[in-house]
Amino acid sequence: MISLDFRNPSPIYIQIRDGFKKLILSGTLAENEPLPSVRRLASEMAINPNTIQRAYSELEAEGYTYSIPGKGSFVAEPGGKRNARRTELISRLKDTVTELAQLGTAPDELKKLIDDYAFGGASNTAGGKADD
Repeated sequence: MISLDFRNPSPIYIQIRDGFKKLILSGTLAENEPLPSVRRLASEMAINPNTIQRAYSELEAEGYTYSIPGKGSFVAEPGGKRNARRTELISRLKDTVTELAQLGTAPDELKKLIDDYAFGGASNTAGGKADD
């Protein structure tokens, strides 16, 4: 479900929070689906339950989850989260692509980078253009 990288300088709770965000935004975790209990996940990941609780608290504060006392944490309705995140990422991508172009990166190289990272290296035979 979520993998931790202990060499990553990001705190463990941030890695857990971000892992759940990805699962929620991708639709892997559906609306109203329960998250694993703090104790169970802490046991499975062999980390302190307080670390899991902190990640869950941040997810709830950011609107990705909600909790029911005595029942646990559940995935909140995605609402505008996906669209907001997509808009944010497109803005960052535009800035990155602009800077790469200013540094002399060829359009074909930019297209190949997108194909490689977004589509697992599947080159598009239609001149590198992705379908809309």
